[in-house]
Amino acid sequence: MARIQIFSSFTEKPHVFSSHSFSSFTRPYYFPVHFKTNTSKSLKFQSKISCAYKPTLNSASEINSNENFNEIDDKLREECGVAGIYGDPEASRLCYLALHALQHRGQEGAGIVTVHDNILKSITGLGLVSEVFNESKLDQLHGNLSIGHVRYSTSGSSSVLKNIQPFVASYRFGSVGIAHNGNLVNYNLLRNFLEERGSIFNTSSDTEVILHLIAKSKARPFILRIIDTCEKIQGAYSMVFITEDKLVAVRDPYGFRPLVMGRRSNGAYVFASETCALDLVDATFEREVYPGEVIVVEKDLSVQSFCLMPRRDRKACVFEHIYFSLPNSVVFGLSVYQARSEFGKILAMESPAECDFVIAVPYSGVVAALGYASEAGKSFELGLIRSHYVGRTFIEPTQGIRDIAVELKLAPVKAVIEGKNVVVVDDSIVRGTTSKKIVKLLKEAGAKEVHMRIATDILSVEQLCDSIGADSLAFLPLEKLKNVMGDGYCYACFDGKYPVLPQPVEWDY
Repeated sequence: MARIQIFSSFTEKPHVFSSHSFSSFTRPYYFPVHFKTNTSKSLKFQSKISCAYKPTLNSASEINSNENFNEIDDKLREECGVAGIYGDPEASRLCYLALHALQHRGQEGAGIVTVHDNILKSITGLGLVSEVFNESKLDQLHGNLSIGHVRYSTSGSSSVLKNIQPFVASYRFGSVGIAHNGNLVNYNLLRNFLEERGSIFNTSSDTEVILHLIAKSKARPFILRIIDTCEKIQGAYSMVFITEDKLVAVRDPYGFRPLVMGRRSNGAYVFASETCALDLVDATFEREVYPGEVIVVEKDLSVQSFCLMPRRDRKACVFEHIYFSLPNSVVFGLSVYQARSEFGKILAMESPAECDFVIAVPYSGVVAALGYASEAGKSFELGLIRSHYVGRTFIEPTQGIRDIAVELKLAPVKAVIEGKNVVVVDDSIVRGTTSKKIVKLLKEAGAKEVHMRIATDILSVEQLCDSIGADSLAFLPLEKLKNVMGDGYCYACFDGKYPVLPQPVEWDY
């Protein structure tokens, strides 16, 4: 039976609970525990960061139908994938497969770290998982413990190898590796504070700050160093750590990013950003890592769970269901497929259009388009074909590449759309690059009218509609989106109401 330990302070003995302590709750329960260290000196510092929590989607009033439209920096800020395996002799290969399943979450780089003979071995590289790893590299990664990461750059240059995770560092009590999905809103503040006191950074990633905080923590043992560190970082983080004998999974108290736990038939534990990764490695889903929870898997595969800090209202990122996650995943307890289908149905009711049929922007818009077509009583056709050999334009680093990649990636089926009025359903509009190109492609292929329907909200549509050249443009209203998803989600990309802003932090130094 797994045992759960909750510490009420660093100096007290742990209270031990069986795994059944949580079984009677239908949703995560948190013990009102606050962790602090005994210190002789405490330092407070105020954050002056304003751009860290800037809304990431621009309102239509900021968008002009001129040549500078494509240069607006309105990118979504967070998307990576993490995985961790403990207890299987093929841990590195299972991690490799899990990263394949999570490839949609980041295409700029990938890495795997394993432990063998108490030594952490790391292999990272730029590009897709299949480009970074081959048989000879996987043969170098021995052991039954591994973590992995696929990268989309939220901070730090995307084209620098040293920014590719997992990161590995040694300090006086051993070695640690980390793979992180999220974004720290007080990263610049923490980095400046650390550098002023002698810390030397090797990367431009916010994840490295976490390693420095762990190394500087006065807490013992390692798990308490993680908890001490998490008291200082603010923002979104779903992380897996690896040491010589432990696998640790951590999720921020608001639960912004997903992180799930599963188990293989041989008893091995698997952690991943999405359930699709569990499916690929034949792991049975057990539960989410709860917001604010630290899960520790020991060498004997016993499990401990720690409460990171007092419970917060969950603020899961709604874009996981809109765009980031695969349709076959269950994220935050809700099927991504069912959510997107419902988005499309509501969009058809809210914004009908005279059309001959409905098409989708493949592949992230397909499920919403199927829902739209079903509700509208129209057929669904494959009017756009996607090349399998060009990456997702949204997560590529530069606008110049995106402009070229849209035309390389999507091809209109002229025999289907010529002379027709079509509704095109997509999951979201961020920069507008893809939508503008799609409308142009469809009209050049003979479409009479192109009506864009977007399964998320925006503040206004008129200028954006003109910019992309559509005959009409409609979005799923935010309130309707909230009706489907409910409370407990972060909608800040749409309404600017960010649940976490940089706050004063107490530093024991």
